Amino acid sequence: QVQLVESGGGSVQAGGSLSLSCAASGYTYSSYYMGWFRQAPGKEREGVAVIYPGGGVTYYADSVKGRFTISRDNAKNTLYLQMNSLKPEDTAMYYCAAAAYVPYDGKRCLQGRYYNYWGQGTQVTVSS
Repeated sequence: QVQLVESGGGSVQAGGSLSLSCAASGYTYSSYYMGWFRQAPGKEREGVAVIYPGGGVTYYADSVKGRFTISRDNAKNTLYLQMNSLKPEDTAMYYCAAAAYVPYDGKRCLQGRYYNYWGQGTQVTVSS
């Protein structure tokens, strides 16, 4: 069965850093677009970052651009999100997701509708 398991969440002070990982299994990981999404209580789900199957193309939400870095290791079936200069508004549940195909570049590739598989989420809390 398809499984995506996030790890690395926790509590951090504003300005600090945190690294998230997503271990994938049950599908051809290297053929899928992979993304990170987040959702805070009472707010809409937000696409954070996406990385193309080969890892050479990435896109970021404006809110995290320059602070977050998405990467993948296809040999390990693992997705990563390095988060630096964290802000309280980054507080959310973070999810990794997999898409067989994403039809658009840029911001539109961050829409959750394109993603087939989802992890259970890991909580990130940023305090001042």
